Amino acid sequence: MGKSKVAVVLAERLGGEIISVDSMQVYRGLDLGTAKPSPDERSRVAHHLIDVVGLTEPFDAGQFARRAADAVTEIQGRGRIPILCGGTGLYFRAFIQGLGDAPPANASLRKELEATPLADLIKELEARDPATFQAIDHQNPRRVIRAVEVIRQTGKPFSSQRAAWTGAESTGRAEHRFFALSRPQAELMERIDARVDAMFERGLVAETEQLLALGLRQNQTAMQAIGYRQVAEHLRGERSLSDTIALVKVRTRQFAKRQRTWFRHQAHAQWLTISAEEKSDEVADRLTLLWNE
Repeated sequence: MGKSKVAVVLAERLGGEIISVDSMQVYRGLDLGTAKPSPDERSRVAHHLIDVVGLTEPFDAGQFARRAADAVTEIQGRGRIPILCGGTGLYFRAFIQGLGDAPPANASLRKELEATPLADLIKELEARDPATFQAIDHQNPRRVIRAVEVIRQTGKPFSSQRAAWTGAESTGRAEHRFFALSRPQAELMERIDARVDAMFERGLVAETEQLLALGLRQNQTAMQAIGYRQVAEHLRGERSLSDTIALVKVRTRQFAKRQRTWFRHQAHAQWLTISAEEKSDEVADRLTLLWNE
């Protein structure tokens, strides 16, 4: 039982519809590795911002914020409750707080930066924006490229522009309830391992092969999705399948840790610890009581 299953039950209880807040579920074809809601779950409750762009199309936080705002308006117009569910912190922040004056992606500049060695971009970032250099994940080309792109376009440090993001009150979306679900560490690690094993058993390698043939490698954002990137390396002969599965588990654990840290420090969330014995409807009951307080 994960947050998506809880969100479905909660939406049924409250008369809601779900907006996916996941930077990879927006892509058509990225199915097994992103754990998209099942066909049954999507038939029970309307889901938004899943499978909305093609594999080779760019997608960023700005696009998400605009599309999510439109979805909220549509859902509320039907007299229903929008429920945002996912783990991409930047997308939550973009929706709630706005994106300030950061420029949109520039196709020609982005292509130039993607062709530049990552080490060179990191050096440029260190020289022009030490604060972002210290904070950013140097192993994530997508984020490094975006930071350098904004710096080159504006002539200003990326860190100062992020700090200047407008407050929630100015977006008209200040009224919200924010809940975060957590599990004991040992249980979470077991669930991650089981989920990764299931992804591979269901055919993640074959899915990745098919997506690579359709242009996955050309999409620097989608290629950062945990699972697909490591399988692509396996298919190039860089490591065995067993080592690839082990690496995906490690990367997923690391990602889960970064998620917890981000949401604890960046989001004003109400935390709920759930146990292995609790079922989706029981967690939804707890959330429903909190919602109605």
